Amino acid sequence: GALLALNKPPGLPILGRPGDLSLDLLLPALRRRLGLAAELHVVKAPAREYSGLVLLSSCYHTTKKLQQFFTNARWRGQYPATYRAITVGVPEEMEGEICTGLRWQQQEDRAMVRGCWQAGDMGDTPGSAEGCALQVVPVPAPGRRSLARKDVKSTLTRYRVLSAVGGCALLQLQPRTAFPEQLQVHLTLLLCPALGDHKHSSQVGRVLGVPFFLSPETAPSHMQVLDEELLTRLGLSPQQLQHLPLHIHLQELVLP
Repeated sequence: GALLALNKPPGLPILGRPGDLSLDLLLPALRRRLGLAAELHVVKAPAREYSGLVLLSSCYHTTKKLQQFFTNARWRGQYPATYRAITVGVPEEMEGEICTGLRWQQQEDRAMVRGCWQAGDMGDTPGSAEGCALQVVPVPAPGRRSLARKDVKSTLTRYRVLSAVGGCALLQLQPRTAFPEQLQVHLTLLLCPALGDHKHSSQVGRVLGVPFFLSPETAPSHMQVLDEELLTRLGLSPQQLQHLPLHIHLQELVLP
């Protein structure tokens, strides 16, 4: 009918800056190739850094109905989106939930900035955040006032280890809430950052092989560090590591 699903590669944004390649820029050509009369709308899509399912619709009312369904499903405590991630490290518990507050924070003076982002349905539409030098940081015990003012958002992700080998794991992730970079931050709180996460993985340190969490204030972002054995298994040189994409994939969407 009106629905079309694509498999998006990592690194392709849904909305890009003028002159940048984006999915939105490609939709008119896709519409012509498929011979569709109506415009295509994005119903749901993963963040720029993620790969996976993009759900499109050629009917405006279908788009709005499905977007409302995804929002209502989360309110009802359901998990309509399922992701998979490869992590560097294996969680201690085979399954569980990560629950924490998240907020935007300026990188320079660490001051809270409000009104600088617009969350998409899966928290994957940062809006103008890219130009604000912001980072997403966890708030383990947010106060009622900060939650009421929406300075901090309470977030939850359910996870399950599907397999583990060689110090890495394949995880199933089901976010109950929507906030940009939620999955990356939650994985660092598990002390198992996603493979290819060059933004948050520096917050997981190691002493004698034992991982521990570093606060964003004391852990400046840098390229992910992998041991020589893992680099060899990946067939990568240290110079190629910067091109390693983020291994988080939107695998499944539940539709009404």
